[in-house]
Amino acid sequence: MKIDTLITNFLEYLEVERGRSALTIRNYDFYLRRFEDWSKNPEVKAIDREMIKNYRLWLNRLKEGREEETLKKSTQNYHLIALRAFLKYLAKQDIHAFPAEQIELAKQSKRIVEFLEVDELDRLLAQPFLLGSDLIAFRDKAILELLFSTGLRVSELANLEIEGVNLKRDEFTIRGKGDKPRIVFLSGTAKDSIETYLAKRHDISSYLFVSHDRAKIGRSDSGPLTPRSIQRIVERYARTAGITKQITPHTLRHTFATDLLMNGADIRSVQSLLGHESITTTQVYTHITNQHMHDVYKKFHGKTRED
Repeated sequence: MKIDTLITNFLEYLEVERGRSALTIRNYDFYLRRFEDWSKNPEVKAIDREMIKNYRLWLNRLKEGREEETLKKSTQNYHLIALRAFLKYLAKQDIHAFPAEQIELAKQSKRIVEFLEVDELDRLLAQPFLLGSDLIAFRDKAILELLFSTGLRVSELANLEIEGVNLKRDEFTIRGKGDKPRIVFLSGTAKDSIETYLAKRHDISSYLFVSHDRAKIGRSDSGPLTPRSIQRIVERYARTAGITKQITPHTLRHTFATDLLMNGADIRSVQSLLGHESITTTQVYTHITNQHMHDVYKKFHGKTRED
């Protein structure tokens, strides 16, 4: 059987049975169709170790973009992860195919997590009211506080509805990647910021954060903020706060996790709060939050120079 039809079946399976997001399905479609095009839509039984090896070589040498740069190792791995998931699906359907577990991922350097230091975070959170005092300032303050308080992904925050945020219990359930539910908690500052913002709104939108055209504030046609709009908001305040590193909503998610670990939270709890499926994903934070190593350094480093 040719793989083009099977790829379509797999994408439909992801949508219906696994509840994957439209973005995830789009990404899998892109990566798998690239393999299909490269391999010239072979029969499933034709996928073997030699084909996989040649595909990895092709990915490693592929140049894209204006700069004609080769693919990053992480991008190469996205292609391979999609292919492994597809082959695992075939195995579940009792379709004989190359074993997914025999596809190794490319080795890549450890990811560097960018997060905000305490003074940078304070400056960022103060920006909305330093630059304005209108409804938009109250909205943006609530956005920044909520991102830091909950560690939400920007897509999760953009989709929040007012009724879904329990301000009485200071916690609510969010559905993250793969439609998996998790509980997130509100800090007192985040809760106050949201309550103040909602009290000043007069539109009838069900969404927690909406687009306020300064010329139309008060009308009922305010639409929800998009993830891209929220990203621009965060980037703008980072610039005005004088923060030189690149700051995105995900940086606040990193800061949320780093803050918890630095203050003694265990890695498993942080994994649950972030909604990570694998503990390996969460462990990216541990190399920057090892308080014991910091204490050892402070205790023993440079002592001979003090004599």
